[in-house]
Amino acid sequence: MSKASPFLIDTRELIRRPGEMRESTVEIVTPYPIGIEVIGIPAGSELFIDLRLESVIEGVLVTATLEASAVGECARCLDPVNEDLDLYIQELYLYDDEDRPSGGKKAKKAAQHREEDEEMEADEALYKLDGELLDLEPPLLDAVVLALPFAPLCDPHCPGLCVECGLPWRELPADHAHEVIDPRWADLKNRLDLGGSAEMGDTSTSG
Repeated sequence: MSKASPFLIDTRELIRRPGEMRESTVEIVTPYPIGIEVIGIPAGSELFIDLRLESVIEGVLVTATLEASAVGECARCLDPVNEDLDLYIQELYLYDDEDRPSGGKKAKKAAQHREEDEEMEADEALYKLDGELLDLEPPLLDAVVLALPFAPLCDPHCPGLCVECGLPWRELPADHAHEVIDPRWADLKNRLDLGGSAEMGDTSTSG
């Protein structure tokens, strides 16, 4: 995790103070595109995130909401697509193992609880604090990807493109069609077409 990452949030006012809460709005400029191949939030986009940080025994509970705009292309006709996203994030960031209590009976209990915590973390994929910092990047990326349509459409009824000429069906006449020839007969058709052209040439010459 880079210390210069725009996704890092300072929690120093909340560390080891269960019950404390802070609310704020943070602005993040995305350093790279966020999303999937066909649609995503462009690099350089401004994200205004409403953030609530709550100090609990285990660490810091993060609740974040934000609105964002994703751009991409229609999966059927390749026209531009704009998608408005309403994102909600809630994750618990745990203290580092080295910050947990040690010594005497408490150490033994802490060790037992640590094993249980590790199992829980593996199951629930909990995040950890890096000292006084929490990294909002992983849950934000997950939230964006999960909110994006796998196959974005410019319109639910988009007819797509003609597979023969590649033009949008919406721009073509209702009777638009292409002659489709079985590949097994294509060579014969070409020979007949050439033969017909030759006969027409002979007729024109003799006339």
